[in-house]
Amino acid sequence: MAVSFRHHLIGLTGTNGAGKGEAATFLVRRGYEHHSLSDAIRDALAADGLEPSRDNLILKGNDLRREGGPDVLARRIAEKIRGRAVIDSIRNPSEIAFLRTQEGFFLVALDAPPALRFERAARRGRNESAPDLAAFLRKEAEENGADPGAQQIGRCMALADATVINDGPLDDLFRKLEDLL
Repeated sequence: MAVSFRHHLIGLTGTNGAGKGEAATFLVRRGYEHHSLSDAIRDALAADGLEPSRDNLILKGNDLRREGGPDVLARRIAEKIRGRAVIDSIRNPSEIAFLRTQEGFFLVALDAPPALRFERAARRGRNESAPDLAAFLRKEAEENGADPGAQQIGRCMALADATVINDGPLDDLFRKLEDLL
């Protein structure tokens, strides 16, 4: 399925280290404004004086979803959108359901082999709360629970309009994304 510029909003979901940030950067270069649902969580963590570690992002995001409804992050970000936009860090099916009510929404899932994603996550220097691949995979399992008020990345990926496997260099990812455009 080809994405054309009639898609006013492009959502990105996927596994940790799969390249969502790089895909967002690619779309920004093509005129899309960028919004991340994680930014709403980072704002809440900063207000609480907490570090934006992966553990804190997961816990605070789940707290916000339970308090404000599972689509609260998407609703907060939608208020900031002023034009064509890429929306990163979609992690709950209710966020997708809300965004599908917006005109021209198209959801792209990104994935890559686990060992490669762990390597990428380690290189980017964030506090991932996972010193090795086994811990990385355990943390990932936490992001795929059944709680409707929590992260459900696997379910989000299953709802995608297109999936991109990012298992090579950045140029390959960009070519795959260009093929979608």
